[in-house]
Amino acid sequence: MLQQAGVDFETVLYMKDKPDEQVLRGILAKLEDPPGDLVRRDKFFKDRILGDGFDESTLEDPEVVIDLLVDHARLLQRPVIMTIDTAIIGRPRDRVPALFD
Repeated sequence: MLQQAGVDFETVLYMKDKPDEQVLRGILAKLEDPPGDLVRRDKFFKDRILGDGFDESTLEDPEVVIDLLVDHARLLQRPVIMTIDTAIIGRPRDRVPALFD
């Protein structure tokens, strides 16, 4: 989608280059969405995280999100699209073009 729009971009393979606390703080500082939206609510999250007694309501706290994603990078919602000033979660896909208008 970004290539078709002629936008220069860099792809970060988050499982190879796992985001550290500093990277996650940078994303959250620019994120237009609530902090908890950065966390995937997949089977792993439900079985392993919630199953271990994690309180999902604490995902409103950016510090909780950072700690969770540093420990479990696989839960990072993707794609995260960032510009100099803004970050969004690229789901649904129709959100992405508006970021570059």
